[in-house]
Amino acid sequence: MEIKSAAFALSSPTESMCPKDVKAEYAFIGRSNVGKSSLINMLCRHKGLAKTSATPGKTLLINHFIINKEWYLVDLPGYGFAKRSKSEKQRLEQMIRGYILGRHQLVNVFVLVDVRLEPQPIDLEFMNWLGVSSVPFSIIFTKADKLSSAKVTQNVEAYKQRMLEEWEELPPMFITSSDKGTGRDEVLDYIESINKDLKQTP
Repeated sequence: MEIKSAAFALSSPTESMCPKDVKAEYAFIGRSNVGKSSLINMLCRHKGLAKTSATPGKTLLINHFIINKEWYLVDLPGYGFAKRSKSEKQRLEQMIRGYILGRHQLVNVFVLVDVRLEPQPIDLEFMNWLGVSSVPFSIIFTKADKLSSAKVTQNVEAYKQRMLEEWEELPPMFITSSDKGTGRDEVLDYIESINKDLKQTP
């Protein structure tokens, strides 16, 4: 897929205030500081599209970006919230849950995972919740440039083995680096393949 245009569309505090049209939506989510904004900017080749920050947990709303005037890329607040009050955490959790479970236009959730880390309970719990809720999702491993290719392969394999303890079938997985542009074509081609399938579905 070639991205010809990418523009901010809307920030919403609840699912009910998201865009009213029926374009397909692809949501990106992960723990604080996983590199979500950098990945979104890399995919769109637009450095300032999603605001990156040295302080984790800056995304506090549901942010829609319109891509090629055809589909939405949705930047969701992270989970495992950095330095948030209990009430703020609950509000963000309700926002995320309300969007993921209530948004009919949502066709896939990309869960971002730092490839440098061993499987984190909070990521596994979130993916299990998606599975129980019958929400299609994929895993994007980030920051692959921070390790050797052999170590990346080893860590991804360890992740697969950990997931197979609870999952009969693994979701699609992508290895990326925002700095190097690694995995960009694979992620965008995957989105394009889903969009084509949606067009063929009556």
